[in-house]
Amino acid sequence: MSNRMEVSRRTFLQASLAAGGGLLLGFELGPAAHAEAASAASDTGFEPNAWLSIADDGTVTVRVASSEMGQGVMTAIPMLVAEELDANWKHVRAEFAPVDPAYTNPRLRSQATGGSTAVRGFWTSVREAGAAAREMLLAAAAQTWAVDVGECRTDAGKVVHTASGRSLEYGALVATAAVQPLPELLFLKDPTEFTLVGQSLPRLDTPAKTDGSAVFGQDVRLPGMLTATVLRCPVFGGKLRRFDAQAAKRIAGVREVLQISSGIAVVADGFWPANLGRDALSVEWDEGPGAELDDDIIRNQFRGAVTGGRVVRNDGDAEAMLAAAADALKAVYEVPFLAHACMEPMNATADVRKDGCDIWAPTQGQTATQQTAMKLTGLPAEKVRVHTTFLGGGFGRRSEVDFIADAVEISIAVGRPVKVIWTREDDIQHDFYRPATYNELAAVLGKNGLPQAWIHRIAGPSILARRFPDRVRDAADFTNIEGAANIPYAIPNVRVSYAMVNPGVPVGFWRSVGSSQNAFITECFLDELAAAAGKDPVEYRRALLVGHPRHENVLELAARKSGWGSPLPPGRYRGIAVAESFASFVAQVAEVSVDAQQGIRVHRVVCAVDCGVTVNPGIIEAQMESGIVYGLTAALKGQITIDRGRVRQSNFNDYPMLTIAEMPSVEVHILPSREDPGGVGEPGTPPIAPAVANAVFAATGRPVRRLPVRL
Repeated sequence: MSNRMEVSRRTFLQASLAAGGGLLLGFELGPAAHAEAASAASDTGFEPNAWLSIADDGTVTVRVASSEMGQGVMTAIPMLVAEELDANWKHVRAEFAPVDPAYTNPRLRSQATGGSTAVRGFWTSVREAGAAAREMLLAAAAQTWAVDVGECRTDAGKVVHTASGRSLEYGALVATAAVQPLPELLFLKDPTEFTLVGQSLPRLDTPAKTDGSAVFGQDVRLPGMLTATVLRCPVFGGKLRRFDAQAAKRIAGVREVLQISSGIAVVADGFWPANLGRDALSVEWDEGPGAELDDDIIRNQFRGAVTGGRVVRNDGDAEAMLAAAADALKAVYEVPFLAHACMEPMNATADVRKDGCDIWAPTQGQTATQQTAMKLTGLPAEKVRVHTTFLGGGFGRRSEVDFIADAVEISIAVGRPVKVIWTREDDIQHDFYRPATYNELAAVLGKNGLPQAWIHRIAGPSILARRFPDRVRDAADFTNIEGAANIPYAIPNVRVSYAMVNPGVPVGFWRSVGSSQNAFITECFLDELAAAAGKDPVEYRRALLVGHPRHENVLELAARKSGWGSPLPPGRYRGIAVAESFASFVAQVAEVSVDAQQGIRVHRVVCAVDCGVTVNPGIIEAQMESGIVYGLTAALKGQITIDRGRVRQSNFNDYPMLTIAEMPSVEVHILPSREDPGGVGEPGTPPIAPAVANAVFAATGRPVRRLPVRL
């Protein structure tokens, strides 16, 4: 154990308190959370901390604080616990943790899932939980055999007495382990000792998703439950003036029609009568000043503000170099608003009673869900329980609580459990959209063709100003500048500014957030500079990545695996892009054909990723593929447009997704690393749009400066 990391009990407890607001070792959950945990694991024989329990049959149940929306957290977190516990993977199970401060993600400061922080946030704490249980099991076995604990070791779900070869399964030790004192020292494994972490183990949630037993939000059924739909004003910021519900109430199955804070709720025995009742409503809206908003007005607001933004990076004197240059390169880049388009529309089920409130929801924010219900019901935290279901896609959309509030308000009004279901049109037209931005770029090249000055001015709405107005007191919204202010290229004079312009379109976190647009802008402009200098795009980046080995390594790997520089079939072209986001580094090469009749076709994508220590390579590959298809849809098809304060798009007919037939072959190559884990769910998205756009640039000679890509 000499190469293991030693953690004192004092340090462990202090770290856990700072991160989660409660002890991860030997602490008591809040009353509601404890009751839920106990009912979920009533046969538990050994529950050393909030994160895991071991039953007398040897089953290890790991409670996962993060939401599972396809990113594999219900497998990755149990792998970390099981690694330090030396558990038998065949006996490991996972369940969603109840809402409780103990499960706070230290990177997000709440129990929430986003920013690719599930593994990064709990990397140490859940391993410590497994290590603590391991030490207590060792002590229990040593006591049972009346030997020194140093003579014992753990191995795949059992404790072995090294000298005699005797062994005891964990299940046989739970009663004795439960009364052991907390360990004074914890030993975390060095990555060279990992036996589970680093393997492509089968996902624990696959069987339930295969046989249909997995419960998503739409699957929740409760005795006496009613179903509701909500009609919202189609105009941003509009309000209800009056409505007539007589026709709606004549629909068979409609029980109630009532006004709530977000609009008019129609409550019925099922979704179809609720939806028919909603269609039958006669409504008059006060559309307000938002009805004057359209794409041209928004663009003009951005364009008028872009030169007056707050400077967020200022190396050297880029403005002076630009003013003195006779041949500076300039460009304007634009990206549109985008919807999340989760495959499972928004929904939530609430059961509000005088003595408590239960919420079943596919949510990315357990803390926010609980707090929303507390505010609406007046109940204390211990009376509000949140039951997290599987999520049919999240992408940041389910970190919002509008659909939660709908369900709670309606349940309060009707006094029964209520499930609120959104339609696809609701989802598309009442989203919190990925911000549109307007970007002015300029660069001055030196005699060697490399940029000596780089200016990037950004204008667009702020997510944080809407979500956390008390925290954003000026224009410093890091989500708008990530991927722009931190470009890794060795340019002596760099100036980046951001002008906050909030025209009234609600914006929210979207997969990879600011990096999703800024990687497109910066990587495409860099290809423009390479072309102006007569340089190969890979060679150009290589020359500029001085002192950034992780960027350079993924660049080299993607280029080599894609055959960069080798002949391609006639009519095909390659484009490359590199992006750092969420502490991971990704390079992608897109192989593209361009045809006046058939349009743009992406045939192959080669992806290289350095995400630090690899927990489960299979999940990493799947998430890179997922990020690529999500980003390809946005790059080739995605666009939300505004007319008279309304979203023009309504469903997949005018907000289309990439089809199976359009999906390119994808190769993922993972660089081995000893660095701490980076994100995986989001970093695959930023490089794909610029890689495709740069391939189109290579094919046509015309730079792509606006998304979606058009010929």
